[in-house]
Amino acid sequence: QLVYPYDFRLTEKEKTSICYLSFPDSYSGGLGDTQFSFRLRQSGGQRTTHYEDDGEYNREAPLTLQRESAHYFGYVYFRQVKDSSMKRGYFQKSLVLVSRLPYVNLFQSLLQLIAPEYFDKLEPCLEAVCNEIDQWPPPVPGQTLNLPVMGVVIQVRIPSRVDKPGSSPVKQFNQENLLPAPLVLPSIHELDLFRCFQPVLIHIQMLWELMLLGEPIVVMAPSPTVSSEMVLALTSCLAPLRYCCDYRPYFTIHDSEFKEYTTRTQAPPNIVVGVTNPFFIKTLQHWPHILRVGELRMSGDLPKQVKVKKLAKLKTLDTKPGIYTSYKTFLHKDKSLIKRLLKGIQRKRPSEVQSALLRRHLLELTQSFIIPLEHYIASLMPLQRAITPWKNPPQIRPFRQEDFMKTLEHAGPQLTCVLKGDWLGLYRRFFKSPNFDGWYRQRHKEMTQKLEALHLEAICEANIVAWMKDKSEVEIVDLVLKLREKLVRARCQHLPVKEETLQRVGLYIETIIGSLPEDLQAVLHHH
Repeated sequence: QLVYPYDFRLTEKEKTSICYLSFPDSYSGGLGDTQFSFRLRQSGGQRTTHYEDDGEYNREAPLTLQRESAHYFGYVYFRQVKDSSMKRGYFQKSLVLVSRLPYVNLFQSLLQLIAPEYFDKLEPCLEAVCNEIDQWPPPVPGQTLNLPVMGVVIQVRIPSRVDKPGSSPVKQFNQENLLPAPLVLPSIHELDLFRCFQPVLIHIQMLWELMLLGEPIVVMAPSPTVSSEMVLALTSCLAPLRYCCDYRPYFTIHDSEFKEYTTRTQAPPNIVVGVTNPFFIKTLQHWPHILRVGELRMSGDLPKQVKVKKLAKLKTLDTKPGIYTSYKTFLHKDKSLIKRLLKGIQRKRPSEVQSALLRRHLLELTQSFIIPLEHYIASLMPLQRAITPWKNPPQIRPFRQEDFMKTLEHAGPQLTCVLKGDWLGLYRRFFKSPNFDGWYRQRHKEMTQKLEALHLEAICEANIVAWMKDKSEVEIVDLVLKLREKLVRARCQHLPVKEETLQRVGLYIETIIGSLPEDLQAVLHHH
């Protein structure tokens, strides 16, 4: 019906997709308000964003919170109430916030404030809200922001890449006499994992492995809320490792990728997809892992845990909750986690305490797995003394899987993790997954930039005048051009180099040019 701000350009295809994704696609008898999320592939090429500082934000934000370049997130507030004046007897409407940022808690909290007002007062309300949001500062990793909207101030901290993993956000912000007292969000994006994983707590290990390996998973849920929360919980359980595959927290049969995902002619893609329409049980039954969950109910004791079942047991319409898969885990189950969670339930610990336990467990598991990889890749970096000013920096040595495997005997995950099992088999499978590819590329890029930075520092330390003594003009001009190119690259790529180093290299270039004949000087200055 309406897009705010007006100048926000969506393609027709995106509009259609957003419309379908902002309503529950299977009959839900539930009246009232529900909230859920979706993620949508951008169509129609790259568009310039309002944010020219994407690069800066993405360099400082945790990998898992970077701004998406090819997808939008949609955050939905849907209301369904009886209304005899409507043709269908119901009032049904959704307000959707579209963003490239995965700040699920912030945006859903925002919708809780805006949507009820909007359904009441319509367009003028959105105009007022957008004017307020326009004044918000951009998200800067590491900063705590006060965001005023509709007479409330939302206070939230933007996580940064240098935060210690697993550290809980600072509970008490400086309240700076804010009146009324601000609405403080403990986290901008972390879900209540304990609540989301309720029915599958005893299978956390298996789900973590499936996510680590980037396996295709279908989550079949009774509502878009349960489906989107479960998918987002799954994709977050590898932190601080980035989940590099595609994921759809909520997916409908009208989606433009429907054919691509349901075809039987090729293997299912590496993606986690959340669905609610029973029709999918039929169209996706060839997928290797299907997680069927019921409504989430918080009760006093351990919720009923789903069982692992054979895929053949997937009955088409009346499918009981369960994990339908023939997957055998590489690692043995961790009984201690379940014992601790059970103790928490008996002692009536709040859900956020249980979630923190769960998140810590997953973090330690991921770190045990990743640390040996980090150690090995660090050993591929050339020695500092091999970096000399007048030669191109040496190459990073290639990653050899077999060499890595040999390091595990004395420095493997067993040092930090009590879990027994086939760690080697897990690494071998991981090497074939998009998550390994994404991790390796990111590390390789960082190491290449580090090498460039070290090389610039070496040039700074060098005695340039001595080097120039026996060089021809051609060699000297060549050096000037190379140094200039390095300088430009260091600035463009924001290499980890001190500003003074860059300035000194700039001075060097001037000095060298100054020593050349005037006709060459003119050419180089012009160049």
